[in-house]
Amino acid sequence: MSKKNFMNIELQNFIQFNPKETLPKGSVAKKIPMEMLKPHTRKIIGYEKNIYSTGAKFRNKDTLLAKITPCLENGKTAQVGILEDNEIAFGSTEFIVLRSIENISDSDFIYYLSKSPSFRKKAISCMEGTSGRKRVNEKTLKEQILPVPTDIEKQKNIAQLLLKIDNKIELNNKINEELEKLAKTLYDYWLCSLIFLMNLDDRINQAAVLWFITTI
Repeated sequence: MSKKNFMNIELQNFIQFNPKETLPKGSVAKKIPMEMLKPHTRKIIGYEKNIYSTGAKFRNKDTLLAKITPCLENGKTAQVGILEDNEIAFGSTEFIVLRSIENISDSDFIYYLSKSPSFRKKAISCMEGTSGRKRVNEKTLKEQILPVPTDIEKQKNIAQLLLKIDNKIELNNKINEELEKLAKTLYDYWLCSLIFLMNLDDRINQAAVLWFITTI
């Protein structure tokens, strides 16, 4: 893609930071704690129902960016996708909520932008505080400049390509998890069988074990 299709822009003119949402205090809503975000993983792994008092508020398609160390450095950034239509949820006060701006930015593109090395480098450079408890200065992050596609359709095309790659990685991970479960089941079966054969009468023990090993 040609450089002329990109523009350098302050992030606050491309992304809504912590957009205003209303959630009555004392109401019960879905809560997404920090531990529900896995490093470098788009999908949120779950939620809990809790009484709202404080915390970041968000909707589906918003991006949650951890702003505290070491969560930010570890890649805890996810896209909300576990809510009902128009449902508002809340989460950790250590989230920065990123949302698209109508006719300017695409929500999926914002998620992948927030995962990019250039964005992460900018965010980490905006951290302040004592060692071990550093947080992103949101005002400073908003003023950072990055190149982005000028055409929202190009943003969507880029995001869809990356989404397909994400989905393939997720599928491969699920396959690997199932293979690990199968391997453990077979190992447990073989181990139990071997122990049984070794406990047989000594006259057939050696031959039985030898037969078992050659069959596996």
